[in-house]
Amino acid sequence: MHTPLVDWLRAQDDTALATLLARRPDLAVPPPGDLTVLATRAAVRASVVRACDDLDTVTLAVLEALVVADADTAPVPLAELERLLGPDAPAAAVTDALRRLRERALAWGPDDALMVVPAVRDAVPRFPGGLGRPATGPAGSSALPGLLAGVDDEERRVLQALAAGPPIGRSRGDPAGPVGRLLARGLLLRVDAETVELPRQVGLALRGERPLGPLAVTPPDLAPRERGAAVVDGTAADAALRLLRQVEALIGFWGEAPPPVLRSGGLGVRELRRAAREMGVDEPAAALVVELAVAADLVGASENTASEWVPTTAADGWLAGGPEVRWSLLARTWLDLPRLPGLVGRRDDAGRAVAALSDGVRRPLAGRDRRRILDALAELPPGTAAGSATVLADLLAWRAPRRGGRLRDELVAWTLAEATTLGVVALDAFSGPGRALLTAPDTIPAVMRAALPPPVEHVVLQADLTAVAPGRLDPEFARELDLIADVESAGGATVYRFTESSVRRALDAGRDAADLHALLARRSATPVPQALTYLVDDVARRHGRLRGGIAGSFLRSDDDVLLAEVLAHPEARALELRRLAPTVVVSPLPLGEVLAGLRAAGFSPAAEDEAGAVLDLGGRGRRIEPRRRATGRPGPPAPDTAQLGALVARLRSGDALAEVRHTAGPPLRGNGSAVDALREAAQARRAVWIGFVDARGTLGEMLLQPLQIGGGVVEGRDGVDGAVHRVPLHRITSIAPVEDPV
Repeated sequence: MHTPLVDWLRAQDDTALATLLARRPDLAVPPPGDLTVLATRAAVRASVVRACDDLDTVTLAVLEALVVADADTAPVPLAELERLLGPDAPAAAVTDALRRLRERALAWGPDDALMVVPAVRDAVPRFPGGLGRPATGPAGSSALPGLLAGVDDEERRVLQALAAGPPIGRSRGDPAGPVGRLLARGLLLRVDAETVELPRQVGLALRGERPLGPLAVTPPDLAPRERGAAVVDGTAADAALRLLRQVEALIGFWGEAPPPVLRSGGLGVRELRRAAREMGVDEPAAALVVELAVAADLVGASENTASEWVPTTAADGWLAGGPEVRWSLLARTWLDLPRLPGLVGRRDDAGRAVAALSDGVRRPLAGRDRRRILDALAELPPGTAAGSATVLADLLAWRAPRRGGRLRDELVAWTLAEATTLGVVALDAFSGPGRALLTAPDTIPAVMRAALPPPVEHVVLQADLTAVAPGRLDPEFARELDLIADVESAGGATVYRFTESSVRRALDAGRDAADLHALLARRSATPVPQALTYLVDDVARRHGRLRGGIAGSFLRSDDDVLLAEVLAHPEARALELRRLAPTVVVSPLPLGEVLAGLRAAGFSPAAEDEAGAVLDLGGRGRRIEPRRRATGRPGPPAPDTAQLGALVARLRSGDALAEVRHTAGPPLRGNGSAVDALREAAQARRAVWIGFVDARGTLGEMLLQPLQIGGGVVEGRDGVDGAVHRVPLHRITSIAPVEDPV
């Protein structure tokens, strides 16, 4: 006679029940009313399969052995379990595995009567342990040793192949052949016209002292390599700065030229390639950056008819922040990102390429799997790297063989590559900011600030019109340098190039030649090259001789010969210019278009405001309002300690009330009889079971020992937890006396 699961749960202490709810949080949603409901949920197939996903190789092997022993139908002693597992499974490992199974209510009972829930069969392979179904014929009788002793070499090869698993094979079979002879003796069973199966008893006999095969009890080694914490953090900081530069470039590029949203959703292959070129990265890295930018709400899809991917107004706040704050947002977004950027470019089930930002990249559990990979890497000491992505994948496969699916090994490689791009991982080791991301998110900015190299305030100007920044620039200088020069290459040292257009950009923003000369002289660690001085002076001399304002738009210049040259230029015809006076020309086109057309024709006009001051028309590019996306991990949240205690108390209370229902008499209805019953219970110091409707209209029940009745209210002590309640009499729907006194 075995103990039912619900009775076993009732015998557990509160700590064991809290552990069960912590290991299987889905059982607590919605909160179960009593232990009967909990036991029912614990045996539901979907919940059982989900709980098995977290089991390691040894625990799954023990569970599989229990299924082979038919522990879902009758109790199994520990000795039988150990026999099936063989000598590869030490007693301590089996005991520890049983503890994990009991904690999850997948197995229960004492060591001499172990049981498992029937739904466990759906969580183990179709052929548990690689064994077939039990036979009732000769293979299941005492004649089996003699039958096996009589097989020839050809027949034994067939049996050994099926015994190694799986236990089925395809064979139409000649009755005179080895398969036919084995079928005739009952050592094989015919499943259908083309399939045979090896009976379980035969497979167990052939496997000898390892009935379920070899078992890897020890987890694979990560083959750690020492990198040095300082080196790892420094490399991670460089990667973080590169990532910030790439996101900045994407925001700037898409602000000026937003790509269209595909009709099926996502970003086109051509647009992804353009973004990759603009950021100076390959397409997989570009896919990661655009996915991060959209997930962090720095970029969104516009809602107009021709939808486009446009930076949001949140991007401006992000751009204004310090590097540690900006990196924190991107890293936290990536950690719980419910998408797999590594899928971009692969073929889906229909043979189509998966586009970035499309639904084909969405994987709701990606964040959970990403955390599992990082958790394993974080177990190594700071500055210590895993031997390779392969050994890390092997360790994760041992810890949770059921997780990851067909992409398990690729997911490890993708996660490490993405983490390296972000600076969460560097040189295959967890960085300091990465550990903060995983364990203390509030400290991310401070940890990243400590990892970043101190900002430099000078650059090295070179004769080829380039400047080399030997580290990260202080924010104010970086903004000024971005205005006057273009980034040519980024990395540990950033190379900027000065061009006519970049100098003109600074002049358009209101700087003059003196400002630029002063900036370069103050911020250069070397003398300013003569070529750069000439470039600034030449562009400044020609800049602003033409002045444009808003009419539609107008041009003015003190040099009427220059205006005549503009009017005579072939490309100026498209600007619809008309001369109003020797020094003034107007156009119906917007000023921005007129200035762009003149610059394309080789002129250097400047915009001006109503006071004649230089006006910056560069702008920040297009922006849309951000969409606040839901964040957080999928699935039911894990309850905290206080919630677990409240849930266990609710279960105990519900269980006690269930017992009361069995001992309560027939319910009394009607206000008069209810008041009389309450008064009698108060005088006799007995409990009654009451049904009631609370202030929200929800039906409830309670075991109550009445203490005082009056004023339309009964005051009494809860018969389960001893709390004092006041219940309005008009809300009581039924009362039943309870036989046992409280």
